[in-house]
Amino acid sequence: MKKQWSHKGIVEKFEMCRNVENAGPMKAYMKHHFPFLGIKSPLRKELLREQFREYALPAVEEVFDEAWTLYELPEREYQYAAIALLDKMKKHFTTDDYPKLLKFIEAKSWWDSVDAIAPNLVGHIVKLDRAYGKQVMLDWSQSDNMWTNRSAILHQLKFKGETDTELLFEIILQHVESNEFFIQKAIGWVLREYAKTDPAIVKQFVEEHTLKPLSRREALKHIGGMGY
Repeated sequence: MKKQWSHKGIVEKFEMCRNVENAGPMKAYMKHHFPFLGIKSPLRKELLREQFREYALPAVEEVFDEAWTLYELPEREYQYAAIALLDKMKKHFTTDDYPKLLKFIEAKSWWDSVDAIAPNLVGHIVKLDRAYGKQVMLDWSQSDNMWTNRSAILHQLKFKGETDTELLFEIILQHVESNEFFIQKAIGWVLREYAKTDPAIVKQFVEEHTLKPLSRREALKHIGGMGY
């Protein structure tokens, strides 16, 4: 029988595997934005699997608070653990949960956390009500927070044939003049990914609009016979 959920189980597991030698390079890789315990991805994922085998998941009404408790801990591995917990519980999320996810996006923001939350969690909720999701994503696209903008751009990253191209292109066009690297990269990435589903429409979009060189290069990366 599984134990009642406790984030302390994760803390204990992670602390036992703290590795100072790994922590320095991992912090440097993330531009020194966050301290690290020094637990590399394969071990971290195994420790989380152990946690989920050993402990029952928290109640639905408690999951965001439990995840936030982990997210507030200083080392970056705890933010990854919080996102993993949210991902485990995403089937219970509703369209009322956008503000809760936005809280995670706009706290301790960097590409690693945002890129895990936006396509996997936000995208999941958008699919529950596409019309309302479109409204929310357009609001996010107009946010003063760059990471919220990036989330709006990337929320359909994994939608493939279910992609709302009108919405995708509308959001992209709101940011095509941005000089922000993470916005330019997101535009290129989401177009490159959708090109796997419909290369012709991506090619047409890129030809008809002026994208920043980084966005353009990324968008066309895997489209053959383009002359680029």
